[in-house]
Amino acid sequence: MLGNLPAETTSFVGRSAELATLDKLLLDHRLVTVTGPGGVGKSRLALRAARRRLAFCPDGVWWVELSPLCDAELLDATVADHLGVTDQTTRSAAEALCGRLADKRLLLVLDTCEHLVSACGHLIGELLQTSPGLTVLATSRQPLGRPEERVFPLGPLPPAGAALTLFKQRAVDAVPHLSLKSFETPARAEAAAAVCRRLDGIPLAIELAGARLRLWSVEQLAERLDTRFEVLTDTRSDRLPRHQTMRTTIGWSHELCAPLERLLWARLSVFAGGFDLAAAQDVAAGGPLAPEAVTAALAGLTAKSVVRTGPHHGRPGYRMLDTIREYGRQWLGELGEETAVARRHAERCRRLVRTAEAEWLGPDQVEWYERLDAEQADLRAALEYLLAHDPDAALDMASSLWFFWFCCGHLHEGRGYLERALALGPGPGRRRDRAEWVLGTITLLQGDLESALRHGRRSVARATDPECRLRAAHLLAAAVLMPGDAAGALDICTPAIDAAGTDFSPGLALCALVRVYALVNLGRHQEAAAESSRLRDRCASRGERWMRAYADYMLAVTALALGRATEAAEHARAMLTGKRLLHDSFGIALGLDVLACALAARGDGERGALVLGTGQEYWRTVGKAQMGAPRLTAVREECERRARAALGDQAYDSAFHRGARAGLDQGLSDALKGDVAQGG
Repeated sequence: MLGNLPAETTSFVGRSAELATLDKLLLDHRLVTVTGPGGVGKSRLALRAARRRLAFCPDGVWWVELSPLCDAELLDATVADHLGVTDQTTRSAAEALCGRLADKRLLLVLDTCEHLVSACGHLIGELLQTSPGLTVLATSRQPLGRPEERVFPLGPLPPAGAALTLFKQRAVDAVPHLSLKSFETPARAEAAAAVCRRLDGIPLAIELAGARLRLWSVEQLAERLDTRFEVLTDTRSDRLPRHQTMRTTIGWSHELCAPLERLLWARLSVFAGGFDLAAAQDVAAGGPLAPEAVTAALAGLTAKSVVRTGPHHGRPGYRMLDTIREYGRQWLGELGEETAVARRHAERCRRLVRTAEAEWLGPDQVEWYERLDAEQADLRAALEYLLAHDPDAALDMASSLWFFWFCCGHLHEGRGYLERALALGPGPGRRRDRAEWVLGTITLLQGDLESALRHGRRSVARATDPECRLRAAHLLAAAVLMPGDAAGALDICTPAIDAAGTDFSPGLALCALVRVYALVNLGRHQEAAAESSRLRDRCASRGERWMRAYADYMLAVTALALGRATEAAEHARAMLTGKRLLHDSFGIALGLDVLACALAARGDGERGALVLGTGQEYWRTVGKAQMGAPRLTAVREECERRARAALGDQAYDSAFHRGARAGLDQGLSDALKGDVAQGG
């Protein structure tokens, strides 16, 4: 099934009536918003309802968690990222989404919209207008205010029914010596029911209370809850409003934490997404909370269900639910530590980025991609803090992320941060010059050649050391090569390469790649093949994948030009394997085009057409097909000509559409097998 639904890590209790109602609403309406107070279970219900829709959504069910997102300006890009729309043009992310979803039948789930109500409403309105097959399910503490919206208010669990079942199950999960039979004695059963009544059947409150059974009996828990709530209850009413019940329960849990646990809770609230132990120690340690004490305090918060465990970039990690994080952030403000902890968080992110940049051209490249992808919410938070408090550091961090913007499909976001940082940052100097190169390369990849040429000329004029000269030459040479001036590109990059030392660097690799492209465009295929092979070997010896894949691509192109179609197909598949690891949609689109051409040249028109169909779908996620470059367009047109000649128009169209309908992942898997699926 297509989509990205997260796993359900705990049992789902009750809500059968609510699920049935939500099923019908999603069948009859295109925008449904589940509303309710924090902790009532909106996300869990939406996830279960979304999973039940999988069979009815041929283009998938897609989940976008918005709680880590602070900047409404990044909403469109965030949704695009989750749907695999890595647009590399200058059009907006919203326009790219509308184009990609126009002919799709899918369910989009936007979880936790309450802090982005206006932005969510605007984006949803655009998508629903342009994508007739789209249905949107949202969760929010308040309605989104769209005219087509159907609001589904979610209440708590019935205290005597599902709430009691949930309490028992979570208690058994939390306390090894308990079992469901432990609640069968009359006194214990009554105490458990009293806890659920007191907590209004609110799932998160029940889970927090259940964690206390590690220390107390059920009877003790019920008694202490009664005491706590009696102090706060209005004398004119025997119960608190539900939102206050949740806040009171969190406050009570906070009071029952040890002092260092409370301090850690507050400091951990600075994390926008998940984190691991090392990150917690890096950011939260200080004063009375020594690094070694963080480990014990974190274990205590986990045992109390304040912090939840789960994988974080493939390693053991932690996260806080929104309601818990909000309480901690308020407490951090009360302590007067908000600025200091945010600064430590931003500095930790800067160190992480510097290390990733230094190691990008090495064997851990794929791991770094996955780690920064997992840390993206915190990288954004750090950049926002630095833009507000230290623009020079923001410029440095945004520039150091060049590989994340270029290689991992975040061009819009990178351009936005760099333009803001340059507007606020320092005057002329090396740091600004590096940012100019990064921004120029982003504009190049977006097809904004006028801007790329302007940045490239500035970079060449200001470059003062060999690496800067190589990077500047790469940018300017690529900017003149894209419209077709291969000789001009060669004249720019060759002197820079000749003047460089033997050390392998990003600038040298990028400049060498542009030189190979230029040689191919000039018909000097033997030279291009030899230089591509040398570049590939240097990348392979370091365990590098991104640049190596482009060297494989050039080897495929040169083999094809030299009449070696089978060899070209092998290089194309090697390229696609590397690009798949890094989720490089632009690289995958390029690779599928040259693979299709190799298959057609080998006489297999049907498989060539299938791969070309899948390639078209990848180009749709990237934006403009073949980026409008004459050489890339010519590769695709030659493939189509050969395949049509071999099959005839009707058979070609049939195979092409099967490839397009296969789905991105399945179509790519079929292409990599060597035997593309022939079924309809």
